[in-house]
Amino acid sequence: MPRIFSGIQPSGELHIGNYLGAVKNWVQIQSLHESFFCIVDLHAITVPYEPAVLRERTQAMALTLFAAGLDPARTSVFVQSAVREHTELQWIFNSVTPLGELERQTQFKEKAARQEQVMAGILNYPVLQAADILLYRADVVPVGEDQVQHLELSRVVARNWNARFGANFFPEPKPLLTPTRRIMGLDGQAKMSKSLGNTIGLMETPEQTWAKLRPAVTDPARVKKTDPGNPDVCNIFQLHKAFSPEATVAEVDRQCRSAGWGCIDCKKVLHANMTAELAPIQARAQEMSAKPEGLRDALGDGAAKARTAAAETMRQVRDAMGFA
Repeated sequence: MPRIFSGIQPSGELHIGNYLGAVKNWVQIQSLHESFFCIVDLHAITVPYEPAVLRERTQAMALTLFAAGLDPARTSVFVQSAVREHTELQWIFNSVTPLGELERQTQFKEKAARQEQVMAGILNYPVLQAADILLYRADVVPVGEDQVQHLELSRVVARNWNARFGANFFPEPKPLLTPTRRIMGLDGQAKMSKSLGNTIGLMETPEQTWAKLRPAVTDPARVKKTDPGNPDVCNIFQLHKAFSPEATVAEVDRQCRSAGWGCIDCKKVLHANMTAELAPIQARAQEMSAKPEGLRDALGDGAAKARTAAAETMRQVRDAMGFA
């Protein structure tokens, strides 16, 4: 069975961008591969943070991952820092990664431009990503479009290490683009992100969701309800594609183009379908919150499976590199 690896930052509970762009796909493919899904807390420390907040957000992310449908009986869900081989392999990969490859990374340029003081971890971030993936010798990595460049670096790192120490030991992981590739925020201006305040959380009540959905940006050409719209440029229509049945999506398309519905009508239908999908997730999260020992056990089991795979990889890496 092919191996799959993917990771997610511990930003607290999931928002619908995380859910649609990554986690919903993980749930659907978890039985098709030997899968490892990781909460990448080591990636979260390249910016200033509070340790207590990091711990809290890591636990909240784990809770919502399981509530969203990841099954500890079928997949390994774990916290990155619980498997120390991630950082060991990162240091090894530093020795086969040209500096120019890191300086060309788009995310490095963007993050460096936003920060007054650029920490080395921002530059080295993609090497840790490569270590995350290759530690499990993953064949496939589900990614969004903005992560394809980092995955290509993982392929370069695998190629460089293999050329020096062991032909074909590390597979060059292939991307599996998620069906919902890029979720725009409610402002319609940028990718959905907590830092931009343009998200809807998976655990928000229907009332909270509607309060955010109602003023969300739609087709700017629809000034009046009688103006025909173009659903292809409307972010709400993209959310319909993710949450609504196909027949509803077709009806939304028709009603928008003919001005049969106003934007509020369209949003009400979306809200109903979002609520129907999110309600069971919220119920599972509430049930799991009442039994925190179950969450600890699930993460512990996932980390144990991950450590077993990681230890075998590192045993062979150390041997190939001449470490006693």
